[in-house]
Amino acid sequence: MTNPLLSPSTLPYGLPPFAGITPGHYAEAVDAGLAGHLQEIQLITGNPEPATFENTAVAMERSGLLLNRAAAAFFTLVAADASDAIRALETELSPRFSAHQDAVYMNRELYERFAAIDTGDLDAESARLVEEYLKEFRQSGIQLDDAGQSRLREVNAELSRLGTEFGQRVKEAMKSAALVLDDAGDLAGLPAEDIAGAAEAAKAAGHDGKYLLTLIQPSNQPALASLENRSIRRRLHEASLARGIDGGDLDVRDLVTATVQLRAEKASLLGFTNFAELVVDQQTAPGFGDVQAMLHRMSAAAIRNAQAEADALAESAGHDLEPWDWAYYSARVRKDKFEVDEQALRPYFSLETVLTDGIFHAATELYGITFHERADLVGYHPDVRVWEIRDRDGSGLGLFLGDYYTRESKRGGAWMDSLVEQSRLLGTKSVVINNLNITKPAPGEPALLSLDEVRTVFHEFGHALHGLFSDVTYPRFSGTSVPRDFVEYPSQVNEMWIMWPEVLAKYARHYSTGEVLPQSTVDKLNDSLLWGEGFATTEYLGAALLDLAWHVLPETGVPDDVLAFEAKALADAGIAHPLIPPRYRTGYFQHIFAGAGYAAGYYSYIWSEVLDADTVEWFKENGGLTRANGDHFRSELLSRGNSRDPLVSFRAFRGRDAELEPLLKRRGLE
Repeated sequence: MTNPLLSPSTLPYGLPPFAGITPGHYAEAVDAGLAGHLQEIQLITGNPEPATFENTAVAMERSGLLLNRAAAAFFTLVAADASDAIRALETELSPRFSAHQDAVYMNRELYERFAAIDTGDLDAESARLVEEYLKEFRQSGIQLDDAGQSRLREVNAELSRLGTEFGQRVKEAMKSAALVLDDAGDLAGLPAEDIAGAAEAAKAAGHDGKYLLTLIQPSNQPALASLENRSIRRRLHEASLARGIDGGDLDVRDLVTATVQLRAEKASLLGFTNFAELVVDQQTAPGFGDVQAMLHRMSAAAIRNAQAEADALAESAGHDLEPWDWAYYSARVRKDKFEVDEQALRPYFSLETVLTDGIFHAATELYGITFHERADLVGYHPDVRVWEIRDRDGSGLGLFLGDYYTRESKRGGAWMDSLVEQSRLLGTKSVVINNLNITKPAPGEPALLSLDEVRTVFHEFGHALHGLFSDVTYPRFSGTSVPRDFVEYPSQVNEMWIMWPEVLAKYARHYSTGEVLPQSTVDKLNDSLLWGEGFATTEYLGAALLDLAWHVLPETGVPDDVLAFEAKALADAGIAHPLIPPRYRTGYFQHIFAGAGYAAGYYSYIWSEVLDADTVEWFKENGGLTRANGDHFRSELLSRGNSRDPLVSFRAFRGRDAELEPLLKRRGLE
């Protein structure tokens, strides 16, 4: 049978024909893609003509199409639907991808051709393309001698292997840490639909007749807010925090110390004091010191607010608090003080209505786009739904895939990915995916969301819009291909519409009666917005500062005792609170150890939120949910990708640089 990945897809927008692809097809296509890309690069470097923008930079942008097509489809499955065969293939292929990256960006002949390009007469996007390539060459070690490059290749290959192993162990640890319960009485306090979902999850995992409390990626588990049985809460909390550090086969501490050691060595090879400085050099932040200053400025106020919340919780509980009590009594205080019962809100937030009447409605009002579900197109799993997005003039804009339910083959958390990236050069339009881990309801029942899950669905769709609205020439700049500390900004902006009156009134309707969420409840929700910010900011800053602590270590300073280091790092940063673990502990901090995506960059969520909070103020000042506002935001920022400095795009949109005060006010940190 012909491998469907070896030629461009004939499906709309280039959607991969997943139904006809086997694991063997991925392996074959990646092999062919790696070899073919190197051959294309040899044609560029072997061109006897002097280097020009067209024969070097444009040729580079047109190269590697088979490899990109195969890799995009393959790594989608790695994250969202990984069989044993896919996991084994990931272990085999990840170091090869790393070696290929090194072969490209340590190629001195290729670098010299880019360095020889005359950019004087190029348009701004084309000149930036050359600059960005040269920057990546330098950050990849082009300046090293042969011995240095050889060692860097070894380091990169081993880091790739360690990251793959970390991600696979963490995924398995999350599954094995799930709580199997015999008695439905142990789940007292959970909504009926969650209990039914726990029964379905247990049945799927081979525990028919029992109940399975699955875990999500962060430390704090949603069920802790509802479970009345304190001992069950304790078991769930301790199972969450013990992932990756329990001494068993899935313990990751050996991977962590090896990774940190190699990253420190890599930074040294490239001329940086530590790995954090290397990473920040690639971001929009002016420097590592600026990042540290912002985080430390917030930490003292966050701890102060968290302690005030802890005192209120202890008073409500009538006994000393333990970490597994926090979410439960926080929900009680929210209910008693603000008359907000989050569990009672869930019937108003069905996934279907949140999507169609909330997220899609807001996008139509703002940007004029429309959504058309395509039942004729299939994804990589039966749960995946596909929508065609049409632009304001009715033309096709791209495809949006939604994969919302948790399953054993999917990693934890929520994320956006691209299967096809927009490019005027290549004539391609965007195909993007949102992945979440919502508990799948029993057959025939709606998926009812918590307010936090509603926020996550809106957030991830903000990433999707960033990809869908891309309007750039070169694929290197497409969509979310921006610095890490900018990429979260558009997604955070999209969260503003959750509580926007015109949007909320459309989607917050009782799933069975159609009743609109009462205005009195909306008012109470708004009044309660600052409650819990002490906890939320403290747990976030704990993870961000822990991330930096690991990545400022010198080669000779990596500790043997991971847990002792973690505790000391939090205490030294002034962010340790006995009742609030970091949002991610070292043992399951996938953002920074399962690959280098957010390594030394987890700060980016709060850095991006500075831009987000200031943007929300702009929308409020200019009339909110209007086409004029949406078109301005789209044209100056969402469509630009990395085709110009993202902070230039922000200034073009906002009219000035961002100010910190709106964020401090939002989080109660003035």
